Amino acid sequence: MILEHAVLNVKKGQGRAFEAAMAKARPLIEATPGFQKMELRRCVETRDRYLLLVWWGSVEAHTEGFRGSPRYEEWRAALHHFYEPFPLVQHYDAPL
Repeated sequence: MILEHAVLNVKKGQGRAFEAAMAKARPLIEATPGFQKMELRRCVETRDRYLLLVWWGSVEAHTEGFRGSPRYEEWRAALHHFYEPFPLVQHYDAPL
């Protein structure tokens, strides 16, 4: 199992709009083979910052399966304009 991690810095004051867009976009990622679960958490100290955690069966399920699909283009159109700066996305191995 692979854990995708991204800190999403949303443009100031756009948090609620981002949350609504994420709720609509979520089925796009959930439909990807290898997707296991996803959590989105709001930062306590910085209200327009979010932690995105996505569990995948493999890195390729994310990088090739999701990002290589037409669903990713919809995801990108719905969400990427909220980010400032664009987030660094990293993948982590199973717990040691």
